[in-house]
Amino acid sequence: MDGERAAGAHGDERLAGRLRELTGGRCAAAAAVVGPGGTTVASVGAGLGADCEIGSLSKGVTGLLYADALRRGEVTARTALGALLPLADVPAGGVTLGALATHRSGLPRVPGSARPWRRTLALWRHGTNPYGESVVELIDQARTVRLRSPRPRYSNLGFELLGHALAVAAGTSYERLVADRVGTPLGLDPFYLPAGPAGLRPGALTGTTRRGRPREPWTGEALGPAGGIRADIGGMARLTAALLDGTAPGIAALDPVLRFAPGTRIGAAWITLRVAGLTVTMHNGGTGGFRSWLGLDRASGTGAVVLAATTASVDRPGFALLREAGARG
Repeated sequence: MDGERAAGAHGDERLAGRLRELTGGRCAAAAAVVGPGGTTVASVGAGLGADCEIGSLSKGVTGLLYADALRRGEVTARTALGALLPLADVPAGGVTLGALATHRSGLPRVPGSARPWRRTLALWRHGTNPYGESVVELIDQARTVRLRSPRPRYSNLGFELLGHALAVAAGTSYERLVADRVGTPLGLDPFYLPAGPAGLRPGALTGTTRRGRPREPWTGEALGPAGGIRADIGGMARLTAALLDGTAPGIAALDPVLRFAPGTRIGAAWITLRVAGLTVTMHNGGTGGFRSWLGLDRASGTGAVVLAATTASVDRPGFALLREAGARG
């Protein structure tokens, strides 16, 4: 397979049929259901080994790395960014890692110096990657931001800085930190962070809009902790299983500690909410051409994950698969 859409379905036929029904069968997609009885995976429109952008699900991985770093004693919740990154002389340097992990840093979603409106326009018109900065460029941008009140406010910038700060505390790069503490121990292959298009593996899918127009891959060194990880459905299924059985590093990241939005609480990136009688711990993701969703019903020991090469949301299919898995369990 060349990484583009392959005909037909792969894996479990029943799950493939349900996935096609839930997504409308208009895009390459994959799903996994994990429970006490085992793991089921399937894909439609692409092979099981095709890797996708998991988008902001990468923040969930960064949350795990943060909780793991706390356990190791490498950082504390009160460690300031300026103690790890060259930001001690600017407002962003005083933000704590704990505030970053719970989206309470006061940092904007993206830095104004990055000219987000121009990047968004280029994405809409041409499918251009709006990210791609190096870590040095990211820090330069962070030096110019103004802090707002530290109320719950989703921030890509905040998680980019959090991940790279954790890497500094561990004496490595974020890419290596992910590989050494998550990818390799849990057997997640592929599970990687391409710094540019040349870093894509042969099984990499191309993202598309709802109408099927291709989009540039979202790659970039700075982006990694907030949205730069790529994975296939098998790897995401293994991650889901590790989150359920507690063998994932930094598992405390799943436990909610603060209110985030009406009806939701947040741990280290991970959101907990009540849906149709279930308490669900989840994170989703979206890039220029992909959508993702991973949810856990920790009480029943079940989980579901959906990856799709489209800009159409997969949250509803994800919740549906999780409810169905819990009902069968």
